[in-house]
Amino acid sequence: MKQQIQDIAERIFPKLVEIRRHIHSNPELSFKEYETCSYVFEKLGKMGLEPQKLSDTGVVCMIKGSGSKVIALRADMDALPIFETNDVEYKSKNEGVMHACGHDVHTTSLLGAAMILNELKSELKGSIKLIFQPGEEKLPGGASIMIKDGVLENPKPEAILGQHVYPELEAGKIGLKSGQYMASADEVYLTIKGRGGHAALPHRNIDPIVIASHVILGLQQVVSRRAKPDTPTVLSFGKIEGKGATNIIPDEVKIEGTFRTFDEGWRKEAHTLIEEMARSIAESMGATCDAEVRRGYPFVNNDEALTYDVRSNAIEFLGAENVVDLELRMTGEDFSFYSQEMPGCFYRLGTGNEARGIKSPVHTSTFDVDEESLKIGASLMAWLTIKELEK
Repeated sequence: MKQQIQDIAERIFPKLVEIRRHIHSNPELSFKEYETCSYVFEKLGKMGLEPQKLSDTGVVCMIKGSGSKVIALRADMDALPIFETNDVEYKSKNEGVMHACGHDVHTTSLLGAAMILNELKSELKGSIKLIFQPGEEKLPGGASIMIKDGVLENPKPEAILGQHVYPELEAGKIGLKSGQYMASADEVYLTIKGRGGHAALPHRNIDPIVIASHVILGLQQVVSRRAKPDTPTVLSFGKIEGKGATNIIPDEVKIEGTFRTFDEGWRKEAHTLIEEMARSIAESMGATCDAEVRRGYPFVNNDEALTYDVRSNAIEFLGAENVVDLELRMTGEDFSFYSQEMPGCFYRLGTGNEARGIKSPVHTSTFDVDEESLKIGASLMAWLTIKELEK
């Protein structure tokens, strides 16, 4: 079976490259993946499958084998608001939108796995539910919407597998971690409201710029003095907007950031601390603060038994030297919604190639992948699924 899968992957590789380049060239933002959705729908239909649209721009499809066991496979389809600077023939045609997080690879790999599994469906000891979801990059997360719309029902899978590009690993390798792997991810929004005026007359103003700086520094105590030292926690701010000038103090300043952790109790407590502390600091300096922490994705939990199987089966397929143990990460992923509902394993697909200069991290304008990784992306997912069905 392993050789069969590898042979099919080699045969369909040119198709996978074509699919990936088409998706990469035509990226769409979260919850606007209309053309990508239609493209995936068409590709599945040409395999003789019967895809269904779900949650406006999502697709779900069954590959039916014998037996009642069902395994779900998931890929995300959305792109990011980034201007691509790569000089390649498949460069983004949609200015300001780019597949800089590898979702083109995820979608292609799942389509490739579907090709392989569909060709072998007479030998499958169960069925596969293919999930192509929208909106991984934007709250509330496409996974949460598709779950609400019933993607995990009729039939209900026993487990779910997902993968994500990992440019730090060379193509041909994968990485994974059992248990807690990726952090919860919440969004912080603050608006400091003061009183603007001439910058040369600060005594007449309530300066929201200065107050914002105190709020940002003060909130670092949420991590340094309120979080337990053994609880991974991050509070970072990535956007400050105060529309003044060299000689103008503005009326308000807007601040945006992210809060991440792995403890649900602490997560809830920290949300309250952030909001209350921001308000109190601003008020102590004569201003007010509108503070909101928007609850985002929970943490990704890789089921220990399932991850043990995935690791063992990946070693059998790729060799022990190509299966790497990963560390805890503070990045977030809405695959977490699936992993909170059922046993799940979210592993990383090596896509880098140092010798060819393919090493840019995700979410950058120069991100790209070694397309040889598409073979592993499709074939390993098919292999892991078959092995799980055989349990």
